[in-house]
Amino acid sequence: MFNHTKYEKKYYLPPQLTYDWVQKETIEKAPIWCSVDLRDGNQALAIPMNLEEKLAMFQLLVAVGFKEIEVAFPAASETEFQFVRTLIEENMIPDDVTIMVITQAREHIIRRTFEAIEGVPRAIVHLYNSTSEAQRRQVFRKSQEEVKQIALDGAALVKELAEQTPGNFYFQYSPESFPGTEVEYALDICNSVLDIWQPTPERKVIINIPTTVEYAMPHILRAK
Repeated sequence: MFNHTKYEKKYYLPPQLTYDWVQKETIEKAPIWCSVDLRDGNQALAIPMNLEEKLAMFQLLVAVGFKEIEVAFPAASETEFQFVRTLIEENMIPDDVTIMVITQAREHIIRRTFEAIEGVPRAIVHLYNSTSEAQRRQVFRKSQEEVKQIALDGAALVKELAEQTPGNFYFQYSPESFPGTEVEYALDICNSVLDIWQPTPERKVIINIPTTVEYAMPHILRAK
């Protein structure tokens, strides 16, 4: 068997833990459900869906009743890009449904994403970059400030392109690999992105807290 004791703890906890959420017995209003079944290049599938299959899946999700659907990582492949273009050009998005597209905080990927959603009446642009200590050190080889700058540059470009593109756009930001990110650092990056996007009650911003890599027991993420 593997010797688990050789691995260091990779997650971070806040100075004071709170589990108040477990005391909530019921919800007071229906949540907004967002399907992510179509997005990210179908990276988990050995044989990704083709365009026709993705269109059929989108229509099924609409029929189920989803009002927010994360449809694609448009820069991931030509199929992803063409899927978004087909939804828009064929007027397949109902008036009460908002599509979401996901993009890394990289300039050429962000620009390709906005090319994909040109002409959409309404969309959420989901921006992310990895913030964990391990990826900063091993992958990017960058400091906290340098990785933070990746997020800020991406957020600024998303805002700029949204202002130049007809349509109603809402923003979402994810500090990818959140469980492996220092809590105060993750908070700083998210707040700095919000400072750029300047959300309002009418145009809210979504902060997504992804458990990209499972480092700990499920309740640890909730404690953060």
